Amino acid sequence: MPLSRASVLASAPRSASSSERRDRQDASSQQSKEEFYQLHAYLCKALAHPTRLLIIDELRDGPRSVSELVQRLGLRQSNLSQHLGTLRDQRLVIARRQGQTVYYSLRDPRVTQAFDLLRQVLRSVLNDGERLAVAN
Repeated sequence: MPLSRASVLASAPRSASSSERRDRQDASSQQSKEEFYQLHAYLCKALAHPTRLLIIDELRDGPRSVSELVQRLGLRQSNLSQHLGTLRDQRLVIARRQGQTVYYSLRDPRVTQAFDLLRQVLRSVLNDGERLAVAN
């Protein structure tokens, strides 16, 4: 028996309505947004140490060898290496080996712009006479 167009259409799987598609897109967008904020928090956490901020500030003028950083920052090499590892894990710095020497540089110089902007905000807060909460 031949099938009518109506019976074929009735038996075909229904495609999602526009509101169902929008709901899925919103859920996906919300998940992507939450994942992005999580990554943003990890990046900020990598910056949330005075020694790592000193390292970034030292690298703003160009690559530095590990021994230069040790000397300029007054850190033990093992301590410096831990902090560089954290910055490297978050893709904030890159390492380049030249013979026996490892040089570190900022992966993206825009990090210094963010660094400078945060310092301006901090100065503004401090100039207003406000105290900052300091974690112990």
